[in-house]
Amino acid sequence: MNPERFAQAVEAVRRVREQVQHAVVGQDDTVNTVLAALLAGGHVLLEGVPGLGKTLLVRALAKTFSGQFSRVQFTPDLMPADVTGHALFDLKNQDFIVRHGPIFANLILADEINRAPAKTQAALLEAMQERQVTIEGDTHALPAPFMVLATQNPIDQEGTYPLPEAQLDRFLVKVLIDYPTAADEVTLVRQVTGGQVGDALDLSTVGTLLRPETINALQQLTAEVTVDDQVLDYAVRIVRATRDWPGFSMGASPRGAIGLIRVARALALLAERDFVTPDEIKRAALPVLRHRVLLAPESELEGLSADHLLAGLLEQIPAPRA
Repeated sequence: MNPERFAQAVEAVRRVREQVQHAVVGQDDTVNTVLAALLAGGHVLLEGVPGLGKTLLVRALAKTFSGQFSRVQFTPDLMPADVTGHALFDLKNQDFIVRHGPIFANLILADEINRAPAKTQAALLEAMQERQVTIEGDTHALPAPFMVLATQNPIDQEGTYPLPEAQLDRFLVKVLIDYPTAADEVTLVRQVTGGQVGDALDLSTVGTLLRPETINALQQLTAEVTVDDQVLDYAVRIVRATRDWPGFSMGASPRGAIGLIRVARALALLAERDFVTPDEIKRAALPVLRHRVLLAPESELEGLSADHLLAGLLEQIPAPRA
């Protein structure tokens, strides 16, 4: 890899991370994982109770680049055409024209995605996987880069619908946002209440740094980060172990191993290295795999989580040392 090109990429990513962290207080791991997904060209599912800054994080990230950004508020009455667009008859020209929906943007915020019924959730499937949308039988390509960041509330909250497994698998990572630490919460409250009206954090300090074509170049560079055969084998062994690990009724598919490598490459770039170590594979494992496995009924009865079982699995799979 060209050292000068790599150094420029590292500097660009560092500046973007700093800008996002100006607005998002105390969620450094979450910011790193979302940036890794952006560099890997994947989609992100953010889960957490209301008020933890999920939407703020996406808006801050969107402001760091000059591409198109759109937000879709998912509600029980949202229709698929409200997301993808629709054809309508133009009386003046006596012809049908296509009106593109909000999906035609570089960065999509699908806010509270699990508050919409399955039919509307499924409208995103083709777009997320194929980077295209079909309207009235015609295929329309989506712009590049294209990234969906969906937020959802925990499924035990009122008015939520669980996402189908096929759609969950389209997300490269699932990020769980927890409550901030006491110190971070003090900083957050101080920023919000410091002489301003309302309860929203100020995004005016977040600068625009990148253009869409720059992100495309960063994604291509990330794909060139070196992965040793032993590290790749380690990722595959982790994923294969989920398929017969006690506590899981279904393990991850080969797409899980592919996701591990993609995210690990991005994490290596964020760590300013042009090669992947086993530590990147371990850090990528939970966000990449937690939504690709199903718990066995006995695990659910015992109150175990996918993260708990995956952590135990990682301790048992030996990592390469040379």
